[in-house]
Amino acid sequence: MRFHAGWRLKAVLPVALILLAGLAIFEFVTLEVEAPQRVQLLALAAGGALAICAVLLVALAVLIQRPLVELSRRMEEVRTGDLYAHVSFSQRDDDIGSLGRDFNDMVRQLRESRDELQRIHQTQMSRAEHLATLGELAAGLAHEVRNPLAGIAGAVDILARELPASSPSRAIVGDVQQEVRRIQGTLNELLEYARPKPFDIRPADLNATVEQTVNLARQQITTRPIQLRFHPGSLPPVSHDRLQMQRLILNLLLNAFQAIDGKGEVLVETNADGQSARVRVRDTGRGIAPEALANIFRPFFTTKRQGTGLGLSLSRRIAEQHGGAIEVRSKPGEGSEFVVRLPLAAPELQMAGVNRNGQDESSHRR
Repeated sequence: MRFHAGWRLKAVLPVALILLAGLAIFEFVTLEVEAPQRVQLLALAAGGALAICAVLLVALAVLIQRPLVELSRRMEEVRTGDLYAHVSFSQRDDDIGSLGRDFNDMVRQLRESRDELQRIHQTQMSRAEHLATLGELAAGLAHEVRNPLAGIAGAVDILARELPASSPSRAIVGDVQQEVRRIQGTLNELLEYARPKPFDIRPADLNATVEQTVNLARQQITTRPIQLRFHPGSLPPVSHDRLQMQRLILNLLLNAFQAIDGKGEVLVETNADGQSARVRVRDTGRGIAPEALANIFRPFFTTKRQGTGLGLSLSRRIAEQHGGAIEVRSKPGEGSEFVVRLPLAAPELQMAGVNRNGQDESSHRR
């Protein structure tokens, strides 16, 4: 048994000492009483003291020890995984009853949290299986479409060269070529999402990576009244794949440009908070509606007329495969802010198919 006799002695000992002190005082007061009567009085007082101690021990055993023993057993049951355990003394209107009610509430909350985690796990597993199947189907479909699409693109190029310069069909051919390129871009994103390339993650200057991406993005707004500014912060070397990180940031910048109607500003900042490096992309665009904000990282979800819905999903995957994360804050009419967090210390990358050197481990298993 977990509760030994020691606690009872500790509870009774002060009372026993007080009673003994009382007996000593009683003996001193009755010094002038005749011996036979004095002995009887002392025996009676001693018996009363023993009775008080016995009653106290019984009361402690019933009121305290039994609830504590039951609580210990229920805690052991909870420790072994039984989250339906509960104590029976929770109806008592005292501190012990309050302890029982707190214990029962704690077990109930643990049970509800476990059930919720199981439900989320099942949902995530189902979603992962669905996405895996969808990825395989998408990859196969993309491969099937790319070959005939390449033939169509070649035929359209030949037609464009053979048409006279004055032919009105040239404008239509140009539109066809543009749509073919758009479809090819969509297929490339689909393949990249379904079968990502291995990463080459190594310590590098993140500020240089971001600055190069910003300079590349400036070419997209040469004819628009949008200011693009970059404020680099003090950063140590950050482990990242330069090409993949450029792709992530470029996607955020292009989304920011598309969210701005007319004049606007896009600010890119880098800094560190001791545990992670941060890349912040903030725009003064139209913002994102609350009902869309919770879904923007879902594959194939888009609020743009010609978007594929894969850009932000791929961006989040890139951040997570670096051991980091991507966050967003936005209000309609006030613009949006995306923050990419990357760990400063070299992370143990928990990526399917990617080891610490950025090599595709799945290729070794094939």
